[in-house]
Amino acid sequence: MLRYKSTLLAGAAVLSMSAGSANAQTAREVQLEERLRQLEEAVALLRSELQSARAAPATGAAVPMPQANVASAPPPPGTNVQVTRAAGSSQGDVAVASAPPADGFRVGNTTVKLNGFVRLNTIASRYSDGEVAVGGLGKEFYLPQQIPVGGGFASEDLLLSARQSRIVLSSSTPVGGVDIKTLVEFDFALATAPVGAQRATNPYVPTFRRGFIEYGNLLVGQEWSTFQNVGVLPESTDFVGPLEGTVFNRQALIRYTVPLSKSANLQLAIENPQSETALPGNAALVDTDDDRAPDLVARLNLKPAFGDFAIAAIARELRVDALGVGDSAFGWGVSGSGKVPIGANGSDIRFMATYGQGIGRYLGLGYVPDALYAGPGGQLEVIDNFAGFAAVKLGWTPTIRSTFTGSYQSAQYPDGLIVTGLANAKAYSGAANLFWTPAKGFDVGVEYRHGVRELLNGDTGALDRIEFAIKYGF
Repeated sequence: MLRYKSTLLAGAAVLSMSAGSANAQTAREVQLEERLRQLEEAVALLRSELQSARAAPATGAAVPMPQANVASAPPPPGTNVQVTRAAGSSQGDVAVASAPPADGFRVGNTTVKLNGFVRLNTIASRYSDGEVAVGGLGKEFYLPQQIPVGGGFASEDLLLSARQSRIVLSSSTPVGGVDIKTLVEFDFALATAPVGAQRATNPYVPTFRRGFIEYGNLLVGQEWSTFQNVGVLPESTDFVGPLEGTVFNRQALIRYTVPLSKSANLQLAIENPQSETALPGNAALVDTDDDRAPDLVARLNLKPAFGDFAIAAIARELRVDALGVGDSAFGWGVSGSGKVPIGANGSDIRFMATYGQGIGRYLGLGYVPDALYAGPGGQLEVIDNFAGFAAVKLGWTPTIRSTFTGSYQSAQYPDGLIVTGLANAKAYSGAANLFWTPAKGFDVGVEYRHGVRELLNGDTGALDRIEFAIKYGF
């Protein structure tokens, strides 16, 4: 504008001088005066527009801008764009609002989250009657079936391990008004340690824990068994805690949840079958892989004001087929569990009780088999099981708490069979711990556990363990 103003003023000066030198030409003088008047009007208009433009930023006045089609300019990647239209507006009149996810990050229309935790366990163990084999998982978490029996000597060991560290990747994508959710979870705890791993680098292969798709009330993939209530497991420095007394199983399944009310729902599932058997004269477990029908599970979840409860039932076919000859049997089980708040700072009581026939692999990581099979021409005989635990959690302060746990399992073998005395008959344990949370996601705990394994012949072995754990969740 300033350039145009200067040019116009210069032109006006030239015309003025020209007018002064042409006093005798009256008609021409009139023309020059008219041009001068028009130039002055143009300069005044430009000066007014320039003053308005300078005043607009200071006063907040809107400056007329050319209209643009918002849809033609895509937002930056990762921006959540919400398009709204005012009533009566044309199709091109849109408003763009950026709403990034509060948690996670966005890839296209999918919200992705990465979380998990890093954990260090320091485990000091004493075995009363032998020692655990080198690399045995019983050194790293409580496995009653690996408590030595019949060794005739006591042993001790100390282990530091970060293998329980975990990685979880989840996603959520809106489709047709419903979010499709996925989850994939890994840790390093159950992989077999390479020979000599502890000499230098301690490399452990990631192991797949869970991976599923959830669409509304339907869940498909690998997840905790519907027969298990994970929500009542007590806090422990151990990988599981009261292992012999709890249902513990992850496997492939198809589950549908039926809402019944605001405080109740029913879950129905078909789950991967696997018959776990043993010979009467050999306690070693055998996975037959001859199953032909899925395990059927139903669980009723109740959440009244005074607690959280679940009742689950399972029905399954057990089957053995060796070289075209075998047998099948029916297995079933029921389980009740719950959690009841009892005071301040998160104090509660937790419990689970399970009974059934032919459900050995669902209890304590297969402490006893589902059934015994005497070989071709014999029958598949189911084993009765009872298992349970109870725990009391006491919150001393908002950041300090303790849990006291007792756990038990027993097996009743079928009558009429001569069963090896080396088969597991009972297991029980007790534990007490103290946890401190100095900051969000950061837990420090110490725990003492005493566990006993008893064989069918009456022989026993005991474990005494002190475990220290540090964990930070992200």
